[in-house]
Amino acid sequence: MLDSEFKKQRAHLLRELVEKTNDPFIKRRLLALMSRYDDRVSARTPLTPVDLKFMSQGTGSEQ
Repeated sequence: MLDSEFKKQRAHLLRELVEKTNDPFIKRRLLALMSRYDDRVSARTPLTPVDLKFMSQGTGSEQ
């Protein structure tokens, strides 16, 4: 389990990256990742066909 300080730092870093990017795909991916670390972000973005393709491939260790 991650401690709360690590989660706060990771969410802050991801929030900064979201603000800097102009690519909508990257922005959605970063926001989805940020929701794992930031309790204030409760709404996840809907899965796209690309997300589903990534989820269905691999052994799980690279996800």
